[in-house]
Amino acid sequence: MTLIILAICIACLILLITWGKVNPFLAFLVISILAAIFLGMPMTSISQSVSKGIGDTLGSLVIVIVLGGMLGKLVAESGAAQKIAQVLRSIFGYKYMVWAMTLTGFIVGIPLFYNVGFVLLVPIIFSVAYNYKLPLVYAGLPMLSSLSVMHGFLPPHPSPMALLTQLHADMAMTFFYGILIAIPAIIIAGPLYSKTLKNVKANPTKAFAPHEIADDKLPGTANSFISSLLPVILIAITTIAVKFLSSNDSLKAVASFFGEPNLVMLVTIIIATYTLGIQMGRPLSGIMNLYAEAVKDISMILLIIGSAGILKQILIDSGAGNEIATILQGWKMPPLLLGWIVAAVLRLCLGSATIAGLTAVGVIYPLTLQTHVEPNLMVLSIGAGSLFCSHVNDTGFWMFKEYFGTSVKDTFRSWSVMETLVSVIGLIGVLVINALL
Repeated sequence: MTLIILAICIACLILLITWGKVNPFLAFLVISILAAIFLGMPMTSISQSVSKGIGDTLGSLVIVIVLGGMLGKLVAESGAAQKIAQVLRSIFGYKYMVWAMTLTGFIVGIPLFYNVGFVLLVPIIFSVAYNYKLPLVYAGLPMLSSLSVMHGFLPPHPSPMALLTQLHADMAMTFFYGILIAIPAIIIAGPLYSKTLKNVKANPTKAFAPHEIADDKLPGTANSFISSLLPVILIAITTIAVKFLSSNDSLKAVASFFGEPNLVMLVTIIIATYTLGIQMGRPLSGIMNLYAEAVKDISMILLIIGSAGILKQILIDSGAGNEIATILQGWKMPPLLLGWIVAAVLRLCLGSATIAGLTAVGVIYPLTLQTHVEPNLMVLSIGAGSLFCSHVNDTGFWMFKEYFGTSVKDTFRSWSVMETLVSVIGLIGVLVINALL
């Protein structure tokens, strides 16, 4: 009966978001409360579970996601991303231009949230395709595949960070495994697959014509690369330091302190505010206005993440989680594969990768407690599943179609297949790493 109630609740959630066009935050909140009632929770306990669910989920995420959004906004507005693209183009040259685009998406995709990154990178794609006379989809898809993988697999992006928190995974290890999986996924779904798309017709509208910052106003090469990659650099340094300072408790404590995601992002923002802002002649008040805009951009993402945490807490507090875990164990399916399947099905139904991943973790979490599955790999498995087969109910599908001016058929052939390849290769990578551990 518990599984039936959960299935009905998720079906109602899907209908509210897709058919009813209800805001996902409100949909999660309503469905979570209804689930609590039908699962037999005492009325007096429901409010406590709601508060605990949203509080526990957002408590450790707000700082990282907000600061990550600020960094992405600054990287975009300062021209650092444009500078990175220019440098990589000059290094790779015409012959390997597609690989330069892929690497640009990979590097820029680390600090930039997906929607910001898409809008920022599309003019760069158009500019490269025009100047080098390359087919637009062939030139652009590799960069967007990199951006998609960063969005779905790696922290500090909102969905991976939320999955990290709810599954109690380690950020450094998840990032390390994620990079190992991301590289082959990007190569296959990006440069290699795009070779089959050279004949796809693209007719971008003039509204999306390239608009670039003047070269003399761009930050320097070292400044652009280091400022954009600083979170990764700091996490790597502190993780290595903790390993090598195991005999010195005081230094190990200091390294661990500075390796905390919240502090990593805070240090990054402080440094980037100077290197990409004040040093480039921007007034501090203007930089703060940029940061305020960034917070507005991600406020709804935070609310959706918090409301998804409510559903997970309801399942735990009602006791339904243990029943679901027992039932899922009886399916005799590897938990990592099951996590991917649940996320992929939700992605097909809901469209949003973020909402699919957050809903899936609520279903899968009780199983992870009983099976002791590697949490870092479960984050990546659900993240990969949440990218599966973007189609007409996903805003990313229509953004690609409208920006690139492709037909619906060609959008399926290019964008949807690329997303599916990324998802399936991600799952294979997770299963391979799990087999080697």
